[in-house]
Amino acid sequence: MTVVSTPPPRLPLRRRSFGPGVSPMLRRLAEERATGVLLRERGALHLIDGRVTYAESPESPGLDVLLTSGGVLDAGAWREAVARAGADGQVGRFLVDSGRVAEGVLELCHVAALFDAAYFVLGPSSAPARFRYEAAHWLGPVRPVPVAALERETLRRRELLHRIWPDPATDTAPLVRTDRAAEPPVPARQEAVLDQVNGVRTAADISLALGRPAFHTLVELRRLATAGIVTTPSQPPKKPKAVMAHQQSRRSQASQTPRLPEPPGPLRADPAPEHPPPALDPASALLIQSSADPDVALLRRLRDALEAL
Repeated sequence: MTVVSTPPPRLPLRRRSFGPGVSPMLRRLAEERATGVLLRERGALHLIDGRVTYAESPESPGLDVLLTSGGVLDAGAWREAVARAGADGQVGRFLVDSGRVAEGVLELCHVAALFDAAYFVLGPSSAPARFRYEAAHWLGPVRPVPVAALERETLRRRELLHRIWPDPATDTAPLVRTDRAAEPPVPARQEAVLDQVNGVRTAADISLALGRPAFHTLVELRRLATAGIVTTPSQPPKKPKAVMAHQQSRRSQASQTPRLPEPPGPLRADPAPEHPPPALDPASALLIQSSADPDVALLRRLRDALEAL
């Protein structure tokens, strides 16, 4: 008698979950290889054949700001390019072919502006999204980005900000300096951001004034807020209890995963000396030390700083 073996049942394929806040409509448009513009509450994404070619948001400086503020292109040359090639949707190609911008530089600035604006466009929204088929952008294709890569990067950035400090108030509200007798020294990038804090400007205003990607500004502002240097007018300065609660939450999560070895050198959480140098207070030590891990190293230094107060 011949025995016929039955193959094991095939398990259903699990679809990847992109988490809250990303756009199911965008993924569907990518599958359809659609061309047009996706309009959302905080901006727009332009697609060609299901790939994102440009993103724009009022909360993020555009490609023109990154090019002109960085000295790559002057404002007059940008206006000329838009006037001469915008109607044909070939501004990017015109800038390269006319020798005004090197192709590699244009691609780098374009991708930086695209990911920066897409972070805000793909944020949580209560308004319905709309898609206009065949609508073309005046820039034209420069370096299209797959939708999956765009969503992964958006979620990575969202998680990074949450690890630095989970309160998003500094992302959108006007910012003020806290009432401190003497602010500790901060790194140059944070100093430039801090100089723009005047009680009126928001993170978007500061990014536009500095000509930097908005996400970079959000990172620096959350670090300044974590250190108690900036806050929003409607909130009191950050209190140690709130910091310790966030730290305890992170420690609880970390206890559920294998513990990583301590990094060598200055990143190790060494015990504080009995007599710390008077010129460097705990908040200063928190800000001027660099870290490859904005979660573990930052919270350990924050713990040591608070315990030394």
